[in-house]
Amino acid sequence: MRAIRRFTVRPVLPPELASLGELVGNLRWSWHPETQDVFARVDPELWESTGHDPVKLLGSVGRARLDELAGDRDFLDQLSAARADLQQYLTADRWYQQRGPADGPAAIGYFSPEFGITAVLPQYSGGLGILAGDHLKAASDLGVPIIGVGLLYKHGYFKQSLSREGWQQETYPVLDPDELPISLLRDTDGTRATVSLAMPDGPDLLARIWVASVGRVPLLMLDTDVEENPDHYIGVTDRLYGGNSEHRLRQELLLGVGGVRALRTYARITGHPAPEVFHTNEGHAGFLGLERIRELTVAEGGPGLDFDTALEVGRASTVFTTHTPVPAGIDRFPRTLVEQYLSDAGPLPGVPVDRVLALGAEDYEGGDAGVFNMAVMGFRLAQRANGVSQLHGHVSREMFNGLWPAFDEAEVPIGSITNGVHAPSWVAREVMALAVDEGADPDDLDSYWSAVEKIPGRRIWDVKRQLRERLVADARRRLRRSFEKRGAAPAELGWIDDALDPDVLTIGFARRAASYKRLTLLLRDPDRLRRLLTDPERPVQLVMAGKAHPADDGGKKLIQAIVQLADDPELRNRIVYLPNYDIAMAQPLYPGCDVWLNNPLRPYEACGTSGMKAALNGGLNLSILDGWWDEWYDGENGWAIPSADGVEDVDRRDDLEAAALYDLIENEVAPRFYDVDGEGVPTRWLEMLRHTLTSLGPKVLATRMVRDYTQELYVPAAVNARRANDDYAGAAQLAAWKRKVRSAWPGVRVEHVESMGVGDAPEVGAVMSVRAYVALGDLSPEDVTVQLVHGRATSEDELRDTTVTELQVAESYEGGRHRFDGEVTLGHSGAFGWTVRVLPVNDLLVSPAEMGLVALPA
Repeated sequence: MRAIRRFTVRPVLPPELASLGELVGNLRWSWHPETQDVFARVDPELWESTGHDPVKLLGSVGRARLDELAGDRDFLDQLSAARADLQQYLTADRWYQQRGPADGPAAIGYFSPEFGITAVLPQYSGGLGILAGDHLKAASDLGVPIIGVGLLYKHGYFKQSLSREGWQQETYPVLDPDELPISLLRDTDGTRATVSLAMPDGPDLLARIWVASVGRVPLLMLDTDVEENPDHYIGVTDRLYGGNSEHRLRQELLLGVGGVRALRTYARITGHPAPEVFHTNEGHAGFLGLERIRELTVAEGGPGLDFDTALEVGRASTVFTTHTPVPAGIDRFPRTLVEQYLSDAGPLPGVPVDRVLALGAEDYEGGDAGVFNMAVMGFRLAQRANGVSQLHGHVSREMFNGLWPAFDEAEVPIGSITNGVHAPSWVAREVMALAVDEGADPDDLDSYWSAVEKIPGRRIWDVKRQLRERLVADARRRLRRSFEKRGAAPAELGWIDDALDPDVLTIGFARRAASYKRLTLLLRDPDRLRRLLTDPERPVQLVMAGKAHPADDGGKKLIQAIVQLADDPELRNRIVYLPNYDIAMAQPLYPGCDVWLNNPLRPYEACGTSGMKAALNGGLNLSILDGWWDEWYDGENGWAIPSADGVEDVDRRDDLEAAALYDLIENEVAPRFYDVDGEGVPTRWLEMLRHTLTSLGPKVLATRMVRDYTQELYVPAAVNARRANDDYAGAAQLAAWKRKVRSAWPGVRVEHVESMGVGDAPEVGAVMSVRAYVALGDLSPEDVTVQLVHGRATSEDELRDTTVTELQVAESYEGGRHRFDGEVTLGHSGAFGWTVRVLPVNDLLVSPAEMGLVALPA
């Protein structure tokens, strides 16, 4: 029998237990073990059966138990200590207040389509969301004043199960906001706070605002499941990354345009400072820049700026982070669809559509004139942009070089900040305790690394076995549930009691089933893999997991191939594929694995953070040199799988790299793991483990990442924005200057260049003098920089390893002609090349390449 109505009845806590509600209401509990201990003590069995969900726990526990706890002095003391600790965490000065930059922004708006905070708030699909969640958590720990902005999806992403044949199946359970650790934002009169967006095809789209407290950081999430909306609007926030292009466009308009409006509403109601800096985490949220232009140009009560000035105001205070190294990962909408939605009947009335379309136009060589590219718009609306590892920064500069076609890849204004992970969320409690027992401060990770060398090897190895044992138990539970859903009878499942072994070398591999991640590379030679798994002296076991996008049949086939191998009765105790990979599965998986495997096609892994989580738990990485591993592998903190870069035959490349992977496991990884001393401790393995923790630990932290963002991007953006926003005069002057420069640039020429002082046989140490005669037309020497660019020259006269020397104006002539002089000392032998170029220059430009203009000798 089905209910015709459904609602959630919230528990009424005894007054003595009111603090439980405070602890539940702040997601800091998801990374604070002591608070989790309080919840576990309420009812240990319920805490486990609810999946460590405190909202469900309090909704399920009986009144008699609550009354019992209300009279339990020991429990009340524990509860009081947890509440006091939370209050101290929320109010005390932290890094940003104590040692952070004095000119830092008062607030930063951080926009992302997904946030992975905890398994009980399933608003994430994979790495982008987990990274966004870790960003907020680390900002909270550091006291960096971020406000997160996202959407609340009624069905989240999806839950994954397997058919009897091993084919991925998706289900979309309904999430009731009243059963989630979030609260509805209400206006000062108690009514719910909402934002609305005009839509070209009907009434306004209405969204309510939910708030999740992520430690000190508020996360605003917009939800269109309100009765005033027609059905097709209610479904806008139905699921993450679902629907057709129009559905996705509506979601992204709500995230960007509605997100800015939600921020304004939140600031008005709570008094929270308005953001000075806006961070666009991937292109999905790019429309936030257009809403800010609307606010500054045509919005009622706004300053009424012209479009160009508003664009400069927004650019100065916007940071754009790209996460994808492949064009297929970028949102591109039909130009005609965007034009329809951004007409005056849409959410941005009065903002000129032609200017908006130009921001997302692929108006460069190889671009598609029929599409609107969200990443391209992201770069054009932000003065600062970055990739998420050094290698990814390089790949991004190549990928988007068309936006700055006159510049070499190295000068494209896309930097890099390597991702990090939030240690308190991912490091097993037992691992942290090892260092604390040796004197490390549990609140100071820097003291953790120095304590690692003091921990006895026997203790480390005992803890690693304990964590492996926990993983095995968790995997067996998940396997049993999976096979029951696949239709297996209980009598068929006795073998699961022996699946995996806590004393066997355990390799983990869990990630999205995208083709470039190559889930099945280990299956290239099934016979050799079988021998590795069943080796009588040095066996290996594999724990694998990951979801394919519902529309990706290719990814589903990869999963099915692994599942069918894992179903083999001879191998199923050594290889398992666990469905529904999520945060709850990941938390025992990373600590329980000895080795973390990553074998993408290089260079298509933008960063990858799962290996970082494994490393913080004493796991060793076995990976292609891609993403973060390319940057921080040092030869002693794991293994690098040789890659066959340049081999164009895909099958041949996979064969070569798979063979190299088998060789490493067979000849280096397994022998080192099983090479034990008289006490059964693998001393050489532990040497690598300690080195991994001390060499990688400080680097892979999300706190390091957020400090980098703060110091390298947020603070400079805030400073530049203040200069641009001072009565908007700075932005107006910059906009006018840019118009002047673009108009005059066709008249800028390097007419003649002379060099002196090196003769016919130059030697190292010789000084070369250069004179450049430059026509500037209507521009003045103050509007440009004239540069001598020099370096090693290839046989094709291409410059490499270049250095720039600025030439100084020496003489001016009639007609806007000038002579610029300078000199350079020849610092190395070999082929030397040089040229002269002219670039626009202004104090409010972040990069000489920002405008994409350059004049070179004819």
